[in-house]
Amino acid sequence: MSASRMFQGLVLGWTALAVMVFAVLLLVTAPYGRHARRGWGAVVGDGWGWVLMEAPATLSLPLWFALKGRPAAPIDWVWLGMWQSHYLYRALIYPAVRRSARRPMPLSVVTMGALFNGVNGYLNGRHLFSATEPYPATWLSDGRFALGAALFVAGLATHVWADARLRALRARGQNSGYGIPEGGLFRWVSCPNYLGEIVEWCGWALATWSLAGLSFAVWTAANLAPRARAHHRWYRQQFANYPPERRALLPGLW
Repeated sequence: MSASRMFQGLVLGWTALAVMVFAVLLLVTAPYGRHARRGWGAVVGDGWGWVLMEAPATLSLPLWFALKGRPAAPIDWVWLGMWQSHYLYRALIYPAVRRSARRPMPLSVVTMGALFNGVNGYLNGRHLFSATEPYPATWLSDGRFALGAALFVAGLATHVWADARLRALRARGQNSGYGIPEGGLFRWVSCPNYLGEIVEWCGWALATWSLAGLSFAVWTAANLAPRARAHHRWYRQQFANYPPERRALLPGLW
C-alpha cells in the first residue's frame, strides 16, 4: 500500500472515531468548566490545562511548515496564518484573559484534549506540507478557497466575540457565577462561541478541500455539539427565566 493510501486510511479511521466520540459525549459530559465534578483523577488548574491541551496543535503546523523541504509559497503562509490565528488565541490569549472560578481540570481531560489536537495538527500539517502536491498559485483565487476563508474568518470572529461577551457578563457578576448572556447570536443560541468554532473549521475544510480538513470539521462538531447541548440544559436548569425560544447551537433547530 502506498504512503498516500495509508495516509487517507488514517484520516478516514480518525474521522470514524469522531462519530463514536459524538455518541459518547451525548451521554457523558466532559467534567470541566461549569460541568466540573469529582472522580476523574488528578487535576491541574484550568488555565494551565487549556495551554497544555492546545499546545500540540499550536506547535504542530509550524513544525510541518519548517520541515516541508521546499520553498514556502504564498499559500503556505496563508495556511499557517489561518491555523495560528486560531491556536495562538486558544492556547495563549484565551487562558490569560478568561474570567472564571479557576476550577481544577482533570488531567485525563487535558490528556485527551492534547491527543485530539496533536492528531488533528499532524493530519492537517502533513496534508498541507508533505503528503500531497503543493497547492497551485491559482488556489488563492479559487472559489472554494475564497468561500472557505470567509467562513473561517467569520467563525473565528464569532467565537472570539462570544467569549468576550461571556467574560464581560462574569465581570459584572464579580466572578461569583454565571448569568444569562444576551445580545447578538445569544438571542438565538446558547453557545455562539461553539457555533463560531464549528463554522470556522468547516471553512477550513472547504478552503483546503481536503479529507484532513473535513476530518477536523467533523471532530469539532463531534466535540462541541454535545457540549453546547449540555450547556443549554444547564442554563435551563439554573435560570427559570431562560428564553424559551433559544436553542443550544443552531437557531430554531437544535
